[in-house]
Amino acid sequence: MVKSKLEQEIIDALEAVAQDHGIDVVDVEIVGATKAPCVRVRLDRLDGESISLEDVTAQSAWVSDCVEQLDPIAGPYTLEVSSPGMARPLRRPSDFARFVGEPVELTTTAMQGRRSYKGTIAQATDTQVTLELEGEDPATISYDEVKKCVLKPVFDFKPKKEEK
Repeated sequence: MVKSKLEQEIIDALEAVAQDHGIDVVDVEIVGATKAPCVRVRLDRLDGESISLEDVTAQSAWVSDCVEQLDPIAGPYTLEVSSPGMARPLRRPSDFARFVGEPVELTTTAMQGRRSYKGTIAQATDTQVTLELEGEDPATISYDEVKKCVLKPVFDFKPKKEEK
């Protein structure tokens, strides 16, 4: 995954202590205006259980201390600590492998050709991901070319049919 140098520094600093807290650092993004950006940190639990609002609140203090110690941005910024949400970002090969069979939206850094894909993760190796695309041939993309990838939530509002 392509991350800015600053985002990667924050990820590295947080990951150095996250396991001690039973936490997985899902993603870090720096978004918003350059004068007062937002550092967005998404966390999940290492044990595979969904992280609750109480868990996020309990983890915010050490995340804040770690980011402050790094002092990544000169001037004011906002720190936002949250769960990965339904449109969970996928950052590492292990994330892609965990969600094989799930629908995703993926953007690449490729300057030539196609940059955006919507499909289902068919396979994930240590170096690339293969997506099944509806009505198209599968696409295999190197993680080095992935700019952003998020799970695409599927909502099924149809009532279940009762068995007779």
